[in-house]
Amino acid sequence: MAEARAPGRAVKLEPGARRAFGIGNSTGLGMAPFLLNHPILLNNWIETCEIALARVRALPAITAAEAQAFRIMLRRGRRNVDDWHSEHPIQCDKIAGLKSDLDRLAAHIEAGALDAAQPWDRLYRWAETSLSLKGQELLVALMMEPYGALVDDLPMRMSADENAGFRIEGGMTVARLRDILKSDYAWALGIDWDSPEAQARAWYVSAEKLEPRLGERHLEPVAAYEQPLAPGRDAALLFEALKGEDADTRVADFLLRRPEHRYILRRVQISARHPYAEIRDNTVGADVLPIDLLRAKLSFFGACHFDPRSDRWVRINMFRNAPFPHELAEIEFAGWTYPDLPEGLL
Repeated sequence: MAEARAPGRAVKLEPGARRAFGIGNSTGLGMAPFLLNHPILLNNWIETCEIALARVRALPAITAAEAQAFRIMLRRGRRNVDDWHSEHPIQCDKIAGLKSDLDRLAAHIEAGALDAAQPWDRLYRWAETSLSLKGQELLVALMMEPYGALVDDLPMRMSADENAGFRIEGGMTVARLRDILKSDYAWALGIDWDSPEAQARAWYVSAEKLEPRLGERHLEPVAAYEQPLAPGRDAALLFEALKGEDADTRVADFLLRRPEHRYILRRVQISARHPYAEIRDNTVGADVLPIDLLRAKLSFFGACHFDPRSDRWVRINMFRNAPFPHELAEIEFAGWTYPDLPEGLL
């Protein structure tokens, strides 16, 4: 999102350099629980992105240069997606859907979408009903590209002091705790957790590599080794356990009698203070796709080229197309994470 080179201007490479390929890597399930284990960090990542988006959407108008920059970045974004490949049917469908989204977005832009007042806000509102979630997220990334000076101060907000959320507020009443559960975990309270499909999977740590794995709860003997990576289910269990408690009971007194709920109670209190801390989905359901967790994390790490191989692991590139250090002083416009366009497409 920093200021980078002029739109479409090719940066010369040193002889023999292979900058366009970046650093390749394959990553799998071992990284997926990271977002669940770091709720405050996750909140800060998402909140920072939302603040940046709000700043861009609030702009009353855009200049001709900014509009042209966005059009070029849209074409470069499409070229980037064209380079994504997968051997997994679900991921193939998602990539195809994203390409359709970009075609629809390009047509909307050419029809004059950027000419109205508060164009970015109007464009985002249009995308909410016209594009898939993946299309909306790519649009958000592209909208920020012309505005480095507007958002480049925000990365300082993305780190987190995880210890700050460790202390349990023991004086909170059961009534207040119930209200938080009803508000922030309504999605979990509505799931039938007695259904085999709702708890079809279980996260555990492999003895061989000491890495997280996702097992079939009803087919493998993994339940006894399950890691606390099902906050939705555990929040529902906490809510059930609170039904017999007096509204004025302090949570400290409750936990003295029911210490098994300490982990999820702490998490619920964190969620009350940090609105983006929780992944609001069933992480042990039969339809869970761990690759969604992987890609969410990797996108914040700077991965810009995805090659999903299944629902559990993906190949990526880091720093693809990145400029060399000596080129940083020369570049004028953001966008090096996307491939350059041929001269005829600028």
